[in-house]
Amino acid sequence: MDQRICIKFCVKNEIKCYKVCEMLTKAYGESVMSKTRVYEWYKRFQDGREDVADDERPGRPSTSTTDENVEKVKAMIMNDRRITIREVADDVGISIGSCHEIFSNVLGMKRVAAKFVPKLLNFEQKQRRMEVAQESLKEVNDDAELLKRVITGDETWVYGYDVETKAQSSQWKHPGSPRPKKARQVRSNVKVMLTVFFNFNGIVHHEFLPQGQTVNKEYYLKVQRRLREAIRKKRPDLWKNNSWLLHHDNAPAHTSLLVREFLAKNNTVTMPQPPYSPDMAPCDFFLFPKIKRTLKGRRFTSIDDIKSASLKELKAIPKIEFEKCFDDWKKRWRKCIISNGDYFEGDNINVDE
Repeated sequence: MDQRICIKFCVKNEIKCYKVCEMLTKAYGESVMSKTRVYEWYKRFQDGREDVADDERPGRPSTSTTDENVEKVKAMIMNDRRITIREVADDVGISIGSCHEIFSNVLGMKRVAAKFVPKLLNFEQKQRRMEVAQESLKEVNDDAELLKRVITGDETWVYGYDVETKAQSSQWKHPGSPRPKKARQVRSNVKVMLTVFFNFNGIVHHEFLPQGQTVNKEYYLKVQRRLREAIRKKRPDLWKNNSWLLHHDNAPAHTSLLVREFLAKNNTVTMPQPPYSPDMAPCDFFLFPKIKRTLKGRRFTSIDDIKSASLKELKAIPKIEFEKCFDDWKKRWRKCIISNGDYFEGDNINVDE
């Protein structure tokens, strides 16, 4: 009830919903309402609702979903997040149906599987992610044209054969038909590394790593020289005033002294990228998955075939998709802040409010 009053107060003061989530999390910690429930009540109060109490439900009132039982269930969940509904029902002495009612409708909880993340972040790493997200958002808010001047890039391996995802290999079938089967497969050893740089308007520069070469500081320095030439030819407006910003990750070749001195010598401004953050790197959350998705499940017998197919997919991406990518980048900074620096992909976070 207290949290609903807080939400109502924030709506009256025209505070954005994502900020309300942050405030409630800071104030109530583990006892905070789920984000889904916060957005639900925020919308109700926004539509003119004044009452903070639950709506009356039709039918016979439940004798099991009492405040005492709700508190018992809540305490058990807080103590063991993996406890089952049957175990809770047996310990509290209520039916499984009543227990499910408390879980779903009273506490607003559901059981979900743990998601894989690149790394279990420590406090300092989460703080760094938040700092970069806040700093980047502030700069974009101060300069609406800033993201249009950013050129971002990275490297990735493209394989001669990459395994299809579950969704790609799924098929329609009749109830009586046997389930489709497929053999377990692995990625091929034939592969080539693709380096791509792009901005708001599309691809600026791409190249493939020569066979036998590694991405070291000397190679990446040459890439930067070729990138500058590509900017001069393809983005003369950015080149003329040297108004472009470079964004890349923290790979050793990217952050080497040799490369940093070259960028400083040419007055190239770089945008910060927090470590262990592919969810906030446009190449990782947009470009590379988009290229590779259609290549999965296809076999290429030679390096040249891999290169041709990769370039075909790269050139097929329309300009509007790149524009959406940069808009999504801003939303991801907001999600990172709402999530207190933790990974947020797969979480139900609405930043459009």
